[in-house]
Amino acid sequence: MRVLFASFLMLLSLQIVAQKSPTLYLIGDSTMADKRDPEENPEHGWGQMLPDLMTDNITIENHAVNGRSSKSFISEGRWKTVYDKLKSGDFVIIQFGHNDQKVNSPDRYTNPFTGYRYNLEKYIKETREKGAIPILMTSIVRRNFNENGTLVDTHGEYPLVVRMVAKDFDVPFIDMQWLTEQLEEKYGEEESRSLHLHFAPGEVAYYEKRKDDDTHLSEKGATLVATLALKAIAEKDLTLKKYIKPTTLKKEIL
Repeated sequence: MRVLFASFLMLLSLQIVAQKSPTLYLIGDSTMADKRDPEENPEHGWGQMLPDLMTDNITIENHAVNGRSSKSFISEGRWKTVYDKLKSGDFVIIQFGHNDQKVNSPDRYTNPFTGYRYNLEKYIKETREKGAIPILMTSIVRRNFNENGTLVDTHGEYPLVVRMVAKDFDVPFIDMQWLTEQLEEKYGEEESRSLHLHFAPGEVAYYEKRKDDDTHLSEKGATLVATLALKAIAEKDLTLKKYIKPTTLKKEIL
């Protein structure tokens, strides 16, 4: 009987620990997503780097997927998958925008002030329904320098709408557009190539042909962007802060 009772107490304590351990869900596009073959593939999403930068006291589920917009993430049932698993105390980082701009793709395009805004509102409201904490982020910038060496915005009104929604709904907000803009400008037009995917033919085995991609991130770029996101979360003193490794917060980037 004592053995049975002890086993029951152990099971109960494990359940309590599991209930107290939160999950961080990431929903977004390819700039955040996990990439296949990480040992060989030069491309990394910044969400892919979080497990190395955070403690083991939180579970990280990266649901971001290449090519998804705030609209298609819902229509494909990907948000429902996350919503059904959410529990009180969890976190949801929301970062869309790159693919919402694609006017030639009706299954993904959203008007920034209507469809895009209402999708963000849906994510926030339904996250809070479950007692979880939404965190809104603007999209990271593209490496888009003009002939004068000026970094030029490519996201239009979408980041503005994220700011508006964050303010209207009193949601924790991280301005990744601003942070990554500073990062690109710090590295400059040439050195910032290392943050992305620029390879000559045959330079890396993973790409047969020349690669020039100013949207997606290299492992270096993804690590720096992930670190910037976590440092910003800590500076705002969000609850998520306690799950960030102290070594991550000590890194000087900007």
